[in-house]
Amino acid sequence: MLVASEFFVTSARATSPVSDLNAFDLALLGAGLSEQNLVAVSSVLPAGIEQVEPREMPMGAVTFCVLSQMRGRGGDRVAAGIAYAMRKDGKGGYVAEGHLHGSAQSLREELSRKMTEMSRIRGLEFGEVHYRIEELDVPEDEYGCCFASVVFCEYRRGRCGGL
Repeated sequence: MLVASEFFVTSARATSPVSDLNAFDLALLGAGLSEQNLVAVSSVLPAGIEQVEPREMPMGAVTFCVLSQMRGRGGDRVAAGIAYAMRKDGKGGYVAEGHLHGSAQSLREELSRKMTEMSRIRGLEFGEVHYRIEELDVPEDEYGCCFASVVFCEYRRGRCGGL
């Protein structure tokens, strides 16, 4: 099995006069992920993982990520984002994703509640919570998309029953 050893965080927002799919594609381009085959995964950061600067990924790579996106039409305000934190006991961390029709501040509050609940139900303390949120007021006669992601970019081999 594969265990992620590095991740980076990226985000972007974009508009298109053609469609919300094209706005999404442009947001991926802005985030540096338009040439990958994205696979959405759940929200666990393994023990020992390191955050790195965003890097170029090979074209066509199957790329595992925790992602959030929100699309809208002219006149909408949309926001998408992620929050992430490591456990204080050093045994990994967690990511919460969210999206809404509304402001970045509203989304930050929602993500904060999600992270607090993730900590509570596990009986764990988290270190500092980091946020990456995009907000967009979609222009009239346009489509828009906000995108944010934790992207896993390097792996080590793991085995059942151990690290």
